[in-house]
Amino acid sequence: MTAPAPHLAPTEPPPTCAVTTTVAVIGGKWKAVAVYHLLGGPRRFSDLQRRMPGVTQRMLTLQLRELEADGLVHREVYPQVPPKVEYSLTPLGQTLEPIVRAMLAWGETYRRREQGAA
Repeated sequence: MTAPAPHLAPTEPPPTCAVTTTVAVIGGKWKAVAVYHLLGGPRRFSDLQRRMPGVTQRMLTLQLRELEADGLVHREVYPQVPPKVEYSLTPLGQTLEPIVRAMLAWGETYRRREQGAA
């Protein structure tokens, strides 16, 4: 059995299904989108936010922190003025690429299907 994602409450029982584990780690409206944009390489917070219309600063911060806590995202703070922070995928985070690319392909197919039905 796998351990629950670090950001889950310790009182929650560990997931019994691998899909449940995956959704616990990358589920939500913005996590997979953030991972998608990080597939292209390190990005600054403002760049990520610009690429994700509709996400608030607070929500993006929360989602990135959870991805970092789960070992999927690395946050690099450069000691300079003004401060520079970059986010990148860890080797574990990079293993999500086929999943995120499959989600992208499925979403494009679904969108075409829905547009054809309208």
